[in-house]
Amino acid sequence: MTKPKARAEKPGTPDQPAEPAAQQSGEPPVAQGAVSAPAALDPLGDLKRTHTCGGLTSNEVGKTAVLMGWVHRTRDHGGVIFLDLRDRYGITQVVARPEETPDEAVEKLRRVGSEWVLAVTGRVGQRPADALNKNMATGEIELAVSEVRILSASEVPPFSIADETEASEDLRLRYRYLDLRRERMQRVLALRHRAAMATRQYLAAQNFLEIETPLLVKPTPEGARDYVVPSRNHPGKFYALPQSPQLYKQTLMASGFDRYFQLARALRDEDLRADRQPEHTQIDIEMSFVREDDIFALVEGLVVHLWREVLGQEITVPLPRLPYSEAMSRFGSDKPDLRFGLELRDVTQVAAESSARFLKEAAQTPEHKVMALVAPGRGGLSRKDLDQLEEQAKRAGAAGLAWLKRTESDWDGGAARFFAGEAGDHLRDAVQAQAGDAVFLTAGPWESACKGLGAVRLELGRPALGQRAGEWRFCWVHRFPLFERNAAGSWAPMHHMFTHPLESDLELLDTDPGRVRGELYDLVLNGNELGSGSVRIHRPDLQEKVMSVIGLTREQAYEKFGFLLDAFRYGAPPHGGIAIGLDRVVMLMAGTDSIRDTIAFPKTTSAASLMDGCPAPIDPATLEELHLKLDL
Repeated sequence: MTKPKARAEKPGTPDQPAEPAAQQSGEPPVAQGAVSAPAALDPLGDLKRTHTCGGLTSNEVGKTAVLMGWVHRTRDHGGVIFLDLRDRYGITQVVARPEETPDEAVEKLRRVGSEWVLAVTGRVGQRPADALNKNMATGEIELAVSEVRILSASEVPPFSIADETEASEDLRLRYRYLDLRRERMQRVLALRHRAAMATRQYLAAQNFLEIETPLLVKPTPEGARDYVVPSRNHPGKFYALPQSPQLYKQTLMASGFDRYFQLARALRDEDLRADRQPEHTQIDIEMSFVREDDIFALVEGLVVHLWREVLGQEITVPLPRLPYSEAMSRFGSDKPDLRFGLELRDVTQVAAESSARFLKEAAQTPEHKVMALVAPGRGGLSRKDLDQLEEQAKRAGAAGLAWLKRTESDWDGGAARFFAGEAGDHLRDAVQAQAGDAVFLTAGPWESACKGLGAVRLELGRPALGQRAGEWRFCWVHRFPLFERNAAGSWAPMHHMFTHPLESDLELLDTDPGRVRGELYDLVLNGNELGSGSVRIHRPDLQEKVMSVIGLTREQAYEKFGFLLDAFRYGAPPHGGIAIGLDRVVMLMAGTDSIRDTIAFPKTTSAASLMDGCPAPIDPATLEELHLKLDL
């Protein structure tokens, strides 16, 4: 069988072939059939690797080394064969010169292709001065071959094992074992490892115990749908995979383990996006005898430790704290990006003076607001730009978006006709608009108006972010409402039902639940929610009261959460904690925009694994054993 033709390079410099050796299309290659091995693959035998492909330096010149790795690329320069050998530590240039290298080794090197696995023995030599490569850690040396062993052959890869590959994400996920060979992917997973180890190091030093909680748990109502597992031994009954260790870590607090943590797997059957996966990892933390300030101090210490150990960067603490109402009113988001300004302003009173009916009605309606955003120097935005901004505002929940621009002496465009005379002067003063500025307005229920304008703020602020690479702007957003209305109009927990209300708001549980604030907090970085937590309820009577607000009877509460409520009846300490998304932390540290890049074997946005084909059907015999019938 003809060997794969993976060495189509033309003569060039030793480190830079003239053209890539593998396909770049988004489609898989035509099936090649079985790999044709050389006459025979060589046994490894008792040969030992002495160095990694990133470990040789000029200090080893003159010494014999044994390298093992994958063929990254080959170049034949008029009989002199250059080959880059790669492992996860780096790349070393291997050279075979006919006058120096045994014929058997030269012949083997002429046959190998991209991604073949070799063991190469040779003498470390200094590269000529005109062949030094300062872009490689091993760019001062090369390995002059004396022996080659071919350990494994490869078909032509469906895409180039290079960071600049143009292969589609679906193709890369289908061949994830190849995608993971890319230096970028290995760098991200190594960063993830360092972050995980630094987390354990810090928390262990703070007297935390790492305790595992079950993966097969009782189905309970939480924020997303459960993944369920049928029980063979208990027909008709099911386990759930945990959405979080919430109930178990609180039970651990009642058990006297006052400082718990776990790098916990969380599984949620929810709609996916770039920063979500059906299974993800969270840094799960719980502490006894604490209040909000104690948890903030601990987590800020963890942030400082992680960024110092993993990235070598210093984070200034304490972090800013923004109540939910302030974050929404100033930034239109409960996860504000603080790397740029463009703050919202409440112009409800000024809007009441306008001639626009929708603005006047909003100004006169309780719980409604008119919010404004000034975009300095953006008065020249095109009609297309303005339409796109309005669409952004509507997608975020706003009823619409009004705009006008400031000239030297008056208002122009869009909603300018609604602000004639004194009303226009008052708007100018309220938003401090200068000539050339654009002003945007949203009106309606406070939260919707803020969110709509917050989306506009993010879009307008995007150009500034390119100049702020590597800037880390953390903050806490806290004191969220404890409850929110669900689609049916009933009260539902904004985060979860185990959150302690603010002491000052306890009496509102009976009279006005919508005004009750919880000891809830989110850790935010550059517009991304990194983690969420709360001080928990530890009294059974208060926990039952909160459950009754969301419509659970006492019987239902004990049916679903009885073991936790019972634990509280035997003396539970005040406690609280947080869960920080490890995948999201690594995503931001690595400068990527998807947590799929931080997980070795992720799922697609449809929760499927293209590499191994899951989810997959189950054979009828297994269904019968589980007492299940499918109704599709």
